[in-house]
Amino acid sequence: MPVTLVNRVKTSIKANDHPYLNGAWEPIFDEIDASDMVVIGTIPKDIEGVYLRNSENPVHEPLGRYHPFDGDGMIHSVHFKDGKATYRNRFVRTRGFEAEAEAGEALWAGLAAHPVKSQRPGECTHEGLKDASSTDVVVHAGKALSTFYQCGHGYQLDPVTLEALGTASWAPAGGISAHTKVDEATGELLFFNYSKKPPYLHYGVVGPDGGLKHYIPVDLPGSRLPHDMAFSENYSILNDMPLFWKPELLAEGIHANKYYPELGARFAVVPRYGEPKDIRWFKAKPTYVLHWLNAYEEGEELILDGYFQENPLPGRAKDVPAKYASLMPYVDLHAMQSRLHRWCFNLRTGETSEGHLDDRVLEFGTFNQKHAGRKYRYCYSVTSKPGWFLFTGLVKLDLDTGRTSCFDFGEERYGSEAPFVPRIGAKDEDDGYLVSFITDMKEKSSECILLDAKNIEAGPVCRIQLPHRISSGTHATWADAEALNAAV
Repeated sequence: MPVTLVNRVKTSIKANDHPYLNGAWEPIFDEIDASDMVVIGTIPKDIEGVYLRNSENPVHEPLGRYHPFDGDGMIHSVHFKDGKATYRNRFVRTRGFEAEAEAGEALWAGLAAHPVKSQRPGECTHEGLKDASSTDVVVHAGKALSTFYQCGHGYQLDPVTLEALGTASWAPAGGISAHTKVDEATGELLFFNYSKKPPYLHYGVVGPDGGLKHYIPVDLPGSRLPHDMAFSENYSILNDMPLFWKPELLAEGIHANKYYPELGARFAVVPRYGEPKDIRWFKAKPTYVLHWLNAYEEGEELILDGYFQENPLPGRAKDVPAKYASLMPYVDLHAMQSRLHRWCFNLRTGETSEGHLDDRVLEFGTFNQKHAGRKYRYCYSVTSKPGWFLFTGLVKLDLDTGRTSCFDFGEERYGSEAPFVPRIGAKDEDDGYLVSFITDMKEKSSECILLDAKNIEAGPVCRIQLPHRISSGTHATWADAEALNAAV
């Protein structure tokens, strides 16, 4: 296995017992390239493209309480071509990352720490928090775009070599939230941002040429915490959920959540190039939603699928050290009780109907992106470890028949979000693979796996042994050869 150590980043992290700085979440600091890795099974020759996963991988000793979403962005990739695979990983060289590298220590306090601990609160940040660009990654106009859930600049990389390409030139002053959406049918990228100042939310469209085409305010009654958006062929869907920072503490720079179920949930339906006057609001049951799955139009209805939380703000955890008791439920899908759910907005009457599609605790769904914004049949969700933010397996759901199938990663094996990879010349919607990184805590190793999407219960088609153990991570994307060659 030819392995090249490209860089070893100097860390200031000290030994500690933090649950998200150890075990499957222990950060790594080597950036490497590897090829001709050990493969169990055979890498298919009917796919060509790259699997990219972002990760929260902190470099420096935290200033105050550490939250796992504070970590510096690190992109891991596997490039597939002609039945061979190449692995790379690189830190996202954000302005904050570079400033802290020069200082040799953390300069910003995180989400769960008091802001007075930050040494440079006005630099390299969005709304006082360091833009770590560690949440999400997509490929648009031939470039990988990494983003931060608290909004930020949006950092671009070459999707194959992971060479840093600077910030997105089209990004507005308000930044870009994580969960930008790429419409493969049009080549457009849809995005939103949010802030602590009126109008609190904006929505925009970037063309296939990488230029900003549309950008409008979406007026909200106060500061909110939208984490994701969805789109159909003609509409974009934004939200106003009743879980947000306490206004009285936010004025002091303290990020403390409160749930206000009496407000209910609201959805903004915006024509893709609509103006503020064109926005229609639909009311729904109170909840909080981290991630949407897909949306599409059917007759006079706009249908939205996502993960409804029955308990958006869990209480303190039991049987863990008191100093981590408030953190653990906040990142535990079982504590939040997230379930796959469908909202139907009647565009004629303005009414909303809704209900669960599955009764299991599921989240982080993927589907064939060639059906994004259009009617689809299959989706793939992760299962998780109770009490932890760790993914333990996958569930495939046939939305037409309700039939499900499952794959468990195995004991002490934890995976990543698993995008759908269409076969070259695919004949139908689930004709392809699911791809994921797996970290095996028994073997202290990591691998990339491919599952046949038509039969995930059969287990991996192949297992590609990575040259080092990687930290657990969340959001990922697949970009095929056509998307990689779409650079402008």
